[in-house]
Amino acid sequence: MRAESEQRITLHGFNNLTKSLSFNMYDVCYTKTKAEREAYIEYIDEQYNAKRLTKILKNVSDIIGAHVLNVAQQDYVPQGASVTVLVSEGPVIEVPEASYDESPGPLPDNVVLQLDKSHITVHTYPEYHPDEGISTFRADIDVSTCGEISPLKALNYLIHSFDTDIMTIDYRTRGFTRDINGQKLFIDHEISSIQNYIPEDAQELYDMIDVNVYQENIFHTKCKLKQFDLDNYLFGYTKDKLSPQEQQEITERLKLEMAEIYYGKNMDRSY
Repeated sequence: MRAESEQRITLHGFNNLTKSLSFNMYDVCYTKTKAEREAYIEYIDEQYNAKRLTKILKNVSDIIGAHVLNVAQQDYVPQGASVTVLVSEGPVIEVPEASYDESPGPLPDNVVLQLDKSHITVHTYPEYHPDEGISTFRADIDVSTCGEISPLKALNYLIHSFDTDIMTIDYRTRGFTRDINGQKLFIDHEISSIQNYIPEDAQELYDMIDVNVYQENIFHTKCKLKQFDLDNYLFGYTKDKLSPQEQQEITERLKLEMAEIYYGKNMDRSY
């Protein structure tokens, strides 16, 4: 990797590149009865209500060096929440020496980088299968920035903010900027994989698949937890309350649900 001083390119005017990060997380739980499903949805709604999501997005704003202009937040009935944050350039408190490196970004107490105008949004989707005893919670977060800083620097914090079984992450740049000679630049930093922005402690926990289209500056990474402990997927009780046959059946259902989410297709449901 070249030194940052060598990476900086003299531009003709403002950096007009738009960089977009889409972070989707899934939490999966086994809820056998209607009462369990309702309790799980109520728990998720409380854990990820609009107030907490707003706090998370404000921390993302700090990490990418943005000043919050406006916040719109809403808790929905019967469930779910949305938050949209409009931000603009914030004060530069500290610019790390290696801000162009493919490496995990800072956590909130380490910030701040620089950009111009941007927006950050989050939407949540609690849901359950009508008869399979599976409940899922999904949160979609989009971070779009203009200027030098990539929203990938917020990925480390987002991973730490959600207890997630599966993650899908998309990143791409749009538009172009120009160097001092008028040559178009369709990306202003080196990137080979989103995985390089995921901290090592998280990489060790997940199986990961990349689908990258380098010539189009499109990068896609999917992550699924390697280890499976049934106790982490039961709501309100532990596996010792179940018979060995029940444990096996529930494990198969949960693993099938997670595999379908991970690979993005329906699979054979014959047990």
